[in-house]
Amino acid sequence: MSGVKIQLSGLEPLIVRENSNFVNVGERTNVTGSKKFLRLIKEEKFEEALQVARDQVDGGAQIIDINMDEGMLDGVASMVKYLRLIASEPDISKVPIMIDSSKWEIIEAGLKNVQGKAIVNSISLKEGEELFIEHAKKIKRYGAATVVMAFDEKGQADNYERRIEIVKRSYDILVNEVNFNPRDIIFDVNIFPVATGMDEHRRNAIDFFDATKWIKENLPHALVSGGVSNVSFSFRGNNAVREAMHTAFLYHAIKHGMDMGIVNPEMIEIYDDIPKDLLEHVEDVLLDRRDDATERLIDFAEHLKGVTKEKKKDDAWRELPLEKRIEISLVKGITEFIDEDTAEALEKIGSPLRVIEGPLMDGMNVVGDLFGSGKMFLPQVVKSARVMKKSVAYLTPFLEEEKLRNKTDKEPSKILMATVKGDVHDIGKNIVSVVLSCNGFEIIDLGVMVSSETILDEAQKNNVDVIGLSGLITPSLDEMVHVAREMKRLNLDIPLMIGGATTSKAHTAVKIAPEYDKAIHVLDASRSVTICQKLIGNQQAELLTETTTDYTKIREGFLNRAVSKEYLSIEDARKNKLKVDFEENKPFKPNKLGVFTHQTTVSELRDFIDWTPFFKTWDLHGKFPAILDDEIVGTNAKELYVDALSMLNKIETENLAKPKAVFGLFKANTVNDDTIELFDENDNKIEEFYTLRQQAKKSKEQPNISIADFIAPKDSNIQDYIGAFAVTAGQEIEEVAKAYETNLDDYNSIMVKAIADRLAEAYAEYLHKYVRTEVWGYAKDETLSNDELISEKYKGIRPAPGYPACPDHLEKETIFKILDVEKNAGIELTSSLAMYPVSSVSGYYFGNPEAKYFGIGKIKMDQVEDFAQRKNIELDKAERWLSPNLA
Repeated sequence: MSGVKIQLSGLEPLIVRENSNFVNVGERTNVTGSKKFLRLIKEEKFEEALQVARDQVDGGAQIIDINMDEGMLDGVASMVKYLRLIASEPDISKVPIMIDSSKWEIIEAGLKNVQGKAIVNSISLKEGEELFIEHAKKIKRYGAATVVMAFDEKGQADNYERRIEIVKRSYDILVNEVNFNPRDIIFDVNIFPVATGMDEHRRNAIDFFDATKWIKENLPHALVSGGVSNVSFSFRGNNAVREAMHTAFLYHAIKHGMDMGIVNPEMIEIYDDIPKDLLEHVEDVLLDRRDDATERLIDFAEHLKGVTKEKKKDDAWRELPLEKRIEISLVKGITEFIDEDTAEALEKIGSPLRVIEGPLMDGMNVVGDLFGSGKMFLPQVVKSARVMKKSVAYLTPFLEEEKLRNKTDKEPSKILMATVKGDVHDIGKNIVSVVLSCNGFEIIDLGVMVSSETILDEAQKNNVDVIGLSGLITPSLDEMVHVAREMKRLNLDIPLMIGGATTSKAHTAVKIAPEYDKAIHVLDASRSVTICQKLIGNQQAELLTETTTDYTKIREGFLNRAVSKEYLSIEDARKNKLKVDFEENKPFKPNKLGVFTHQTTVSELRDFIDWTPFFKTWDLHGKFPAILDDEIVGTNAKELYVDALSMLNKIETENLAKPKAVFGLFKANTVNDDTIELFDENDNKIEEFYTLRQQAKKSKEQPNISIADFIAPKDSNIQDYIGAFAVTAGQEIEEVAKAYETNLDDYNSIMVKAIADRLAEAYAEYLHKYVRTEVWGYAKDETLSNDELISEKYKGIRPAPGYPACPDHLEKETIFKILDVEKNAGIELTSSLAMYPVSSVSGYYFGNPEAKYFGIGKIKMDQVEDFAQRKNIELDKAERWLSPNLA
């Protein structure tokens, strides 16, 4: 149950975790809140009423609230009939149901007829403890969760103190007397209208926020919900004000801990999109910032009545011929009209396959030509792919029918793509897949962490033309070698493409090609199309012959350089270690020692984002912000940046990412030159970090460095300190990306992942600053700009295992152990020591002013043997993990 807030279900489970987004409860299937729904139920048009529920689920409702409380209705019969009809509609019944009624007989009838684990809305103490306990016991027996209203025998809680009094009493009864699971308790602490003109209502929103925060801090595992539309009741008829009020209320309520709410998504907008003057007036009311806040908002609202939001569109191109309209949709990435244009093309041409091979591929060829000539860039290509996928999805049912009639259709060339075992990174692979699919290839994407057995089984089963392997972390390189070796053992004859951030032409030539002679390295997405076309066409032999010749030269050159380069023994390298004067630079004692959890918000991280790597992800190269004015890619970089900021705003305002972290500060000293011992504040030994040292022979007076050199030796009798950390952008943001993928929207899926990576790095920067200036405190007077932070002008370093200064990934295990990272930050390690969620960073903190970033480079086998002995692991394991650095 660790990290789980509540578990509910319809046909499908809804597991709300600590890092989950706000849960939206659809409110339109409520006869007291929707005139349309009431009319349909009164007229017994239950089939039509099902569409109201369906629309809510399609619109993003994760739970639907059903209420049949109306004087002229038979509430029990209506509830039972509607729930039974829903049960036969999988697209509706997949989500959990909230059975909403003020009458117990309707609630119990609903519990008897609902499938899955539902929520009762609601019970309370208004009729005394005896009935409250009786109802709670029945709800528990039916296996449901319950909303508990802040209402008792004296009436409804209308201020902060009464709210706290009632929820505390209710919680104690439920948990201690009924033995109710606290994770199944959802408090509704009453959202009342604001701006009513009555002074006693001025704090209605603030009291809700404060009560929510109190519940989260004092009633373990209890959740908080509420009916959001109540807050804007005073402005019925003025949707502009109501939308702004709902949005701002939710923004602040979620920050205080609100978990779910009954909301009409159509009456919510993006927080940052609320006009600043309107937002100021609304928040003056919600937060009770001025005595005249209500009067000012009422006056301001008069100017907004009847205001509609319209976007001016240039739709002249819609008058062009069909083929040209499809081409424009593809080139410009416009999805709005593609379904109707595809339907028109199908009617005109008759064959879905000919629609794909004709106007769709003609349009994609234009995209390919523009991309190949440098007139169109990767972000636009991914948008084009989104349009293509939407069109093909429309044609798919017709294609299946056509295939049954004509089984001789030529199948497109197939490419299998996979991120190798132990690795969870897939942005680059996904981009390549999109680019290839835009050029007529059928992509079989096996996802991440795929074993060699699965890759090769699927490749043979699907008779693929090319296998593409991707990986980001250095252990992935060995896994790729293993796949190549297996392909040779099985006598396969399929070209093997190698790609990913840690891969290189040199590594492929030296390590992979000798195992399988049809391996070829692909530098980036822009080159993948040409290479695949050659590998599948009649140019394969020529390309592979050229590649073999090229790789042989690279391999021979590498081996010759390795032989000619001089290395020191590990003993001599240690004698030439970096000499740090720890008397001159006395270690600064941290203000606090120990392990600490940390959380922040996306809004706090925005100013710490380094945007340059973001553009590189999209194959746009240049330093930010200069890239926005680049003569070649500037226009496209600006468009991408606008989309990125829009997505970042969405992530922030909708609380789609909940960054979490854990860090620790410990007493430390080095022993035996390269081992760092860690101690707690009571001098109990905790762990050891095992570091590597440069072994290449240096010019005169140049040291062979290890990061251990930045920590005072134990025999110096100087107490030193070290830190470690792990941060993540959050698990929930990956779920957002998956939702876009499911909706065939690769562009926004990749966008979310790219932004998540930037947020994780920004969090690492933000947390390091916080530790330097406050918790450790050695740089408390630091005043650096974001550019200076990106340029690493700060004192101290935060190297990460797997990177040049400490290329050994195995030390991640030690960091995760001493910080209990999985429990404290929700980050897991795969078998190859990749971090999951993907957008995560971990590393060390060194505070010495002489600490600097550097690269270990190549090392000799004697250090590998020494490392294995110090770490007490098998030599072959150490050799396997350190092989990328082995000379």
